[in-house]
Amino acid sequence: MNFGTVGTGWITDAFIEASGYSQELTHSAVYSRTTNKADAFAQKHDVKHVFTDIQEMAASDVLDVVYIASPNALHFEQSVAFLKQQKHVICEKPIFSNIHEWEEAHRIADEQGVFLLEAMRNVHAPNFRTIWEELQQIGPIRSMILPFVQYSSRYDKHLAGDVPNVFSPVFSGGALVDLGVYPLALALGLFGAPVSSAYYPVKLSSDVDGSGVLILEYPGFTGTILCSKIAQSSNTCEIHGEKGTLVFDNPGDMYHPRIIRPDGGETQLSADDHPNNMVYEASIFAQIICEGDKQTYEKLTKLSRDILMITEKARYSNGILFDSEKS
Repeated sequence: MNFGTVGTGWITDAFIEASGYSQELTHSAVYSRTTNKADAFAQKHDVKHVFTDIQEMAASDVLDVVYIASPNALHFEQSVAFLKQQKHVICEKPIFSNIHEWEEAHRIADEQGVFLLEAMRNVHAPNFRTIWEELQQIGPIRSMILPFVQYSSRYDKHLAGDVPNVFSPVFSGGALVDLGVYPLALALGLFGAPVSSAYYPVKLSSDVDGSGVLILEYPGFTGTILCSKIAQSSNTCEIHGEKGTLVFDNPGDMYHPRIIRPDGGETQLSADDHPNNMVYEASIFAQIICEGDKQTYEKLTKLSRDILMITEKARYSNGILFDSEKS
């Protein structure tokens, strides 16, 4: 399958690199708003077809699939453009700003007979399955803490009076939807949707969250998610069971998974610490599309919806509205 890319940032570079490990995906087209940037990106990746008009790209027959990694607020409009032209869409997290956009886009995807997938890389990695399998070894779960606290280089611009996209309600920014969705996807992938949730943000002058604590209530235990773009952490994750604690590094990568036993002993678990763990989602997405794997697709679709339901509730309960929602 030929795929095009929308966006010219580092995450697009990473997906293109990851697609090289798949036999099914061939990078065939790029889009950017400006000709110079589009031409430079196409040359960088040795791609022939260049577009500066989304509608023209969507209607083109040089691609079957599109990978979208534009600013969050543009995801819905751009995804719909491709879906209406019967192109499969792989959209970076967070897939959309709210449930209304999610439901409308999925309605169009179903109507057109194409797939709409959220690029949430961690739940496709082998380390995710390792952690899931080892949950049974640590006994009843009693608590969980999943931090993703990573100081953004753009925060300095915010402090200087600028409003970068990631801190802007115009572009559907904020810590929870940018970083918090990784540990949230991990929690929901392992344990399903919680009974209830509550969010306690640190709001910035731009009216989005710079950091926050998301509490997930499950039968028998409480999970705590920490997300921040205005501080830095080791991001060591822990899932506490009565017979041991699962520990791993970074909820986006889940590197170095291990079990710490009550006696203080430690067991290292088999792990795949690939430097670009987008290779797994690229392969799985290609398989879903090529084989028409509706069962796996529906499972991922539910996870995507559950994540967005929780982040939307978290924002609304704290008066965090994106510009597209204020009208």
